[in-house]
Amino acid sequence: MNELLRNYRQEMEQELKNILAFWMEHTLDFTNGGFYGKIDNDNKIYPDAPKGSVLNSRILWTFSAAYNYTNKTVYLQTAERAFKYISNYFVDKKSGGVYWSVDKRGDPLDTKKQIYALAFAVYGLSEYYLASEDEKAKQLSIDLYKAIVSHSYDKINGGYIEALTRDWKEIGDLRLSAKDSNEKKSMNTHLHVLEGFANLYRIWPDPTLKQKIVELIHIFLDHIIDPVSNHLILFFDEKWNGKSAIISYGHDIEAAWLIQEAAELIHDDALLQKVKLRSVKVAEAAERGLDKDGGLWYEKEADHLVKEKHWWPQAEAMVGFYNAYQLTADSSFLGKSLNSWRFIQRYLLDKKDGEWYWGVKEDYSVMEGEDKAGLWKCPYHNGRACLEILKRVPLAIDGNVI
Repeated sequence: MNELLRNYRQEMEQELKNILAFWMEHTLDFTNGGFYGKIDNDNKIYPDAPKGSVLNSRILWTFSAAYNYTNKTVYLQTAERAFKYISNYFVDKKSGGVYWSVDKRGDPLDTKKQIYALAFAVYGLSEYYLASEDEKAKQLSIDLYKAIVSHSYDKINGGYIEALTRDWKEIGDLRLSAKDSNEKKSMNTHLHVLEGFANLYRIWPDPTLKQKIVELIHIFLDHIIDPVSNHLILFFDEKWNGKSAIISYGHDIEAAWLIQEAAELIHDDALLQKVKLRSVKVAEAAERGLDKDGGLWYEKEADHLVKEKHWWPQAEAMVGFYNAYQLTADSSFLGKSLNSWRFIQRYLLDKKDGEWYWGVKEDYSVMEGEDKAGLWKCPYHNGRACLEILKRVPLAIDGNVI
C-alpha cells in the first residue's frame, strides 16, 4: 500500500509538470494575445479559432492553483497572462458579466450571458487572487458573483437560470452546448456555480455568500441527486421537475467530491456530515459506469451506453474515488482511483506530443476530430486531478518522507 501511494504521488508530480509545460509551450498566442482558441489532436494550431471564456477561466484557475501549490513563478506569470486577457477582452464593460466567446483578436463574438461561464470566471479569479493578491481580481470575482445572483437567481424556486442575453434579458436558447437540453436549469451549471461560489468564499467570507452556498448544497441533496439511484439528474424546469433520464458517470464522480469540498470550505459541520454520507453513495453510483479496464464510460440513456471514454471523467474518477477511500478507508475505492490513472497512462496520454487525448472509443482508438485545446478541452480537469491527489496523498507514510 505504501509503495502504491508513494508511486502515485510521484507520478502526479511529474504529470502536473507535463500538463503545464504543454500549455505554456503550445498555447500562448503571441500574435493576438492570450491563448490560442484551438489545437487539434495532432497539435495543429488554429490561429483563427474563436477564444472561449470558459477555457481562459480554466487556464487562469489551473496556473493559479499550480503556483499556489508549487510557488513556481512561471506558473504565476502564465496565470497573469490569462487574467489580463479575461479582464481586457471577456469582461463586458457595458453590461457586466463575461462573454461566452470572442474572435481571435478579442472582439465580442457570442455575447450571451451563460451563467456557467460566469461561474468559471469567479472560480478562476478567486484562485488568482490567492496567488497574486491582486485586488482587481478579487473585486471582479465579487462583481461577477453579484451579477449571477442579481440576474439569474430564481427568487421563487431557488437556483439559477441557465442563460440570458447580453443585457440580461430572457433568451430562447438556454443550452450550454448543442448536445444539452434546452431547459431552465441544469445540474452542470449548478455544480460549477457552487464550485465558483465556494472558492470565492475562501477570499471573501461574506455571510450572504455563505447562505447561497448552503442553499446550493441543499439543492443538490434535495433535487439534483436522485434519492433512489444516487445518480445526478441533469436537467430541470424552473420548478425542479426532472427533465432528463441520461446518466453522466463523470459528473456523478465529480460531484461526489466537489459538493463535499464546498461544505468543508464554509465550515458547516452538520451539513458536511450529511454531504459525506451522500458523497459515498454518489461515488458508489458512479462505479456502475466503470469498465473492467478501469476506465469510466461517458454516459448512459435508458439501456444505451455511450461507449466512449473521455478524458475528463477519468480525471474526476481519480479524485472522486480517492475521496471515497478517505471517507470510508475502503481500499477498493483506492484501487478504482489508481485504476483510473493506469487507464489514462495506457490510453489517453499522448506520449509523443504531450497532453491528453480527448478520449478513446470502445476499441481504444483515439476519437478523431476532437481538440487538445479548445472551447471545452482545457488543463483544468487533468491538472486539478494531479493537484488534488498531491494534496490528499500524505507526504509521509510510516515516518518515511515520500
